[in-house]
Amino acid sequence: MTNKTMKIGIASYEDFKARTLAIARGELKPGPDEPKVWFQSTESFAKVLSNRNRALLATIAETHPASLQELADRTGRKTSNLSRTLKTMARYGFVELHKDERGRIRPEVPFRAISLELAFH
Repeated sequence: MTNKTMKIGIASYEDFKARTLAIARGELKPGPDEPKVWFQSTESFAKVLSNRNRALLATIAETHPASLQELADRTGRKTSNLSRTLKTMARYGFVELHKDERGRIRPEVPFRAISLELAFH
């Protein structure tokens, strides 16, 4: 785990689309401190990073499991449930999933914290 902090933004679909198009047209250059991951609502963010899933991230970061089975043993969750959850979290960059030569998947948390940025407009 690095000392990086992942920045998350909340923006409506329309705002996110306008931002993406402005970037594509070269009218907006995102700064290095701006969020790289965006959610459409605080509810969708909270669903992915529920208390249970944040505890899962902490377990991965603290114990560095070598496989999903090892993580399942530590958390009491089924590997099928973990696999689904981790694939969703990997899409947002919350975890990285490394496959070894034997096909085992090792989860890794690539940051030390998540920072949420909320705009009031």
